[in-house]
Amino acid sequence: MTAEQEDDTAFFGDRVVPKAAKAGLVHGVFAKVAPRYDLMNDLMSMGIHRLWKTALIDWLNPRPPMRLLDVAGGTGDIAFRFLERAPAAKGGRVDLLDINEEMVRVGRERAIDRGLLGGISFTVGDAEKLPFADGAVDAYTIAFGIRNVTDIPAALREARRVLRPGGHFLCLEFSRVTQPGLAGLYDLYSRSILPGLGAVVAGDAGPYRYLAESIRRFPDAETFAEMIAGAGLGNVRVRRLSGGIVALHSAWRI
Repeated sequence: MTAEQEDDTAFFGDRVVPKAAKAGLVHGVFAKVAPRYDLMNDLMSMGIHRLWKTALIDWLNPRPPMRLLDVAGGTGDIAFRFLERAPAAKGGRVDLLDINEEMVRVGRERAIDRGLLGGISFTVGDAEKLPFADGAVDAYTIAFGIRNVTDIPAALREARRVLRPGGHFLCLEFSRVTQPGLAGLYDLYSRSILPGLGAVVAGDAGPYRYLAESIRRFPDAETFAEMIAGAGLGNVRVRRLSGGIVALHSAWRI
C-alpha cells in the first residue's frame, strides 16, 4: 500500500475502509446504540466510567462563568457533571456537540428530565470542523469520542482553534493497560465477553465488537500526548486510571 493509499484509508474496528466512509459507518454504530448508550458504557467499563468522568471534571475544576465545549457529548454525562459544579444560574454554560443526531436527541431528553436546558445548547456537528469561532470557549472536553474520529490530528487542531488563550483541553479515552496481570484479562473481556454481553443485553454484538476493536487501534498514552502537542497545545500531561484501562490527557492553549 502506498503512502497516498494509506492517507485515503482508515480503520473501522479491524477493517480498513476508505476515509470518506468511516464517518458514516461510525454514525451507524452510534445510531444503533443511542437508546442504550448508558447501558453500553456500563457494560464496557463495568460501571467504572462514572468515576472516570468524575476524575475528568475534578481536573477541569469548573467554575462560573466558564463556557465548556463538550465534543462527542453523547447523552450528556460530562455536561451534566459540569453544570453541577458551574450552574447556569451563576453563568456556567455547555455547548454539547455530537456528530450523531440520535445521540444528541437522547442527550436533550435527559437534559429536559433534569431541568437543565437553560444551561446547555445542543449541536449536531463534526469534531474535525467545529461550528464555533476562534477562541470561543474556556474549556474543551471529549470523553470516549476521539478514537472514533476519522482524522484525529484535524480534531485536535480544531480543539486548539476554538479554545481561548489559557483555555483547558481534556480528553478521556480508553488506552493500553499497564498493570501487570490485568492486560490479559482485559483483552479477554473486550474480545470475547463484551460482544457476547452486547448480543444478550442489547440484541446486537456488532457495535460492541467495533468499539472493542477501536480501543485496540487507538495510540498508547505517550503517542497520543505527542499528537496533542503536535496540534499546538502545551503543557501536556497524562494520568492513567484503573491500571491504564483509560488515560486522561490534559493540555492548554498557550
